[in-house]
Amino acid sequence: MWREACRHIELGEFSTLVAPLLSERIPFQSIALRRIDIQRSFLETEGVGVVAGAAPPAQRRDDLTAEQMDDLLAWCRRGELLHWTGRAASGRLDFIVPSGVREQVLAGPLTSGGVPAGVVILTARPGAMFEPAHESLLRSLLEPFSVALENDRRLDELTELREAAEADKRSLLTRLGRQEITDAIVGAEAGLRPVMSRVRLVAPSDVPVLIFGETGSGKEVIARAIHTGSRRAGGPFLRVNCGAIPPELIDSELFGHEKGSFTGAVTMRKGWFERADGGTLFLDEVGELPPAAQVRLLRVLQDGTFERVGGQAPLHVDVRVVAATHRDLPAMVADGRFRQDLWYRIGVFPLHLPALRERPEDIPALATHFCLRSARRFGTAPLIPTQEDLHLLLSYSWPGNVRELAAVIDRATILGNGRKLEFAKALGTIPMVSANGARPASMNAGVAASGGAVAGVGLEPSAAGFAPATGSAGAGSIETLDRAMARHIERVLIHTFGRVEGPHGAARLLGINPHTLRARMRKLGVDWRKYRAARGGDGDSGG
Repeated sequence: MWREACRHIELGEFSTLVAPLLSERIPFQSIALRRIDIQRSFLETEGVGVVAGAAPPAQRRDDLTAEQMDDLLAWCRRGELLHWTGRAASGRLDFIVPSGVREQVLAGPLTSGGVPAGVVILTARPGAMFEPAHESLLRSLLEPFSVALENDRRLDELTELREAAEADKRSLLTRLGRQEITDAIVGAEAGLRPVMSRVRLVAPSDVPVLIFGETGSGKEVIARAIHTGSRRAGGPFLRVNCGAIPPELIDSELFGHEKGSFTGAVTMRKGWFERADGGTLFLDEVGELPPAAQVRLLRVLQDGTFERVGGQAPLHVDVRVVAATHRDLPAMVADGRFRQDLWYRIGVFPLHLPALRERPEDIPALATHFCLRSARRFGTAPLIPTQEDLHLLLSYSWPGNVRELAAVIDRATILGNGRKLEFAKALGTIPMVSANGARPASMNAGVAASGGAVAGVGLEPSAAGFAPATGSAGAGSIETLDRAMARHIERVLIHTFGRVEGPHGAARLLGINPHTLRARMRKLGVDWRKYRAARGGDGDSGG
């Protein structure tokens, strides 16, 4: 009995297997294991076993009154056996006996940790009678029956938890627009084949990896692939945008702080390195880290130890670092803007991620992938690009890489109103120029289709940022994207009198996070302090 109870944790299977074993010693035709649900006040049959030729009892659930439940629990706590002879000898416990039974019944209470859990019921063969020896044998078997009932309960709980987790997983994947947690990388067998070959080579090791690539080219996707292929795949994968962290908060964000270590530190906080312990930490835009943070990062990479801000005890973590940047780090090392020793530490295994324009063979597959994702997101019929659409996409240089392609397809889906994909209009709304200063053919198509205005928004090309600053079409008269961005931020700062944060700040008007705006202003050389004077009336100096 103990062997079967431990080997078969599903109660129905257990009952079927033990019935023939027990029938050799006790003259019964069926055995039923019933669970007591105290909260919902019912008695339910969970497992049934029969001897050959006997009819199985009905598996049912009996709702109990409060008085019946009290009588049942009191009987279980006393640990008594019930021997029902068909003459109502059990009195107030008759409800335990299955309805329609005319033969003798022998029942025993089952407990779990001293708490009433269920009942085991033996129904005698026709004409047979239960003797005191049978009662003694059943009493000695109550413990393995109780264990079997408890195992089945735990199995049910695990099943419910698994189903709930699966439901949460499906819900999250739907919100993320994915089919699986680790979706296949589009282009892994085409334009990204050399990159994925190096990913498979380095993933099993723990060496730091440095990914070079333009903004929007998919560096985080490659970092996740490295994590998935490593022994740390079961651990956390955390991403930190180094360029979006203010310098005064970098130590607290990366390494955490102790309670009271500075104004506003009302509780102890774990940093990114502690939270990534046992997993992978992805340091995006690592080239944006200031020199002081580079020194502390170097120590963690060397020996895995650090101290929280305001703390004195060294902490140790086991974290693999994958860094990424769109900057020319060797040039920054030569200029003294990036530490040479940190460069040697994080650049153990460099990976170059090609821009989308360098792997045009991936554009059709990426376009189809993003079109299906957009259809799910916007609730439209699934559409895929036509050959004409693909020709339009392939004729564009994609300065924003995969991120820009995804945005264009979202826009094309919206502009098509679910009926078609409006790529010409979607490409025509992008205020970008190609590397030689001319609009790509796809943009010209979009502008021409709208009669000279930028398709889809009804603006003249100059209003959207296409025309050169002096009216000339030459490339020399076109300002850089960084300068155009700086001038736009300066105009907004004049409007907000130098205020960056708050409900009337520049970040709110620009629709970005204040920390991101400050990091971008530092990169572009925009100083908000000089625009505070604009409140006094001198507000034209910033343009």
